[in-house]
Amino acid sequence: MDDSVLAAIAKWPNVPAVFGWLALTARGEWRIKGQTIANAAIREFIGRNYAADERGRWFFQNGPQRVYVELEVTPWVYRLDADGALRAHTGARPRALLACGVLDEGSFVLQTDLGAGIVDDRDTAAFVRVVADAHGVALDDHALQRWLSGDVAAFASPALLRVAGALRPFERLRAAALAQRFGFVRAPEA
Repeated sequence: MDDSVLAAIAKWPNVPAVFGWLALTARGEWRIKGQTIANAAIREFIGRNYAADERGRWFFQNGPQRVYVELEVTPWVYRLDADGALRAHTGARPRALLACGVLDEGSFVLQTDLGAGIVDDRDTAAFVRVVADAHGVALDDHALQRWLSGDVAAFASPALLRVAGALRPFERLRAAALAQRFGFVRAPEA
């Protein structure tokens, strides 16, 4: 967190938290009361001061005040840079791939050292290139179709995402079970 935020917390330790104001969309957009935050400096400030509490509730620490975030899907949204490297909606770069899954409607979910996140739907087509067989060989169109229909196993190749780790098998996941599976709260309450 920013030094100014840490100083404000120390100076005013008992400021009440805020709920229901800030949200994170499935595309990594910050919204205040439903309105997209267009100012890049504000988005970056939120991203630098974004964390989770011990109960799995994600928040933005705005000076001394904690602003809890309602999550459309997951606490992180992962994107692929032009060179194919993985990064989060805050600009942070994960260092390790811990688990991966595919939701029933086809979205990809990753758990990295940062936390659980959905792959931005605009990157789905590019992300398919990291889907591999048990030997790390990218699936061709036929094998990809067989995996999508449930006939064969598939794995994510961390090397293609430029993160550490071994091949990770894709789990089939339900969107409704993500919060419990990965330990976060989608709609924090006081």
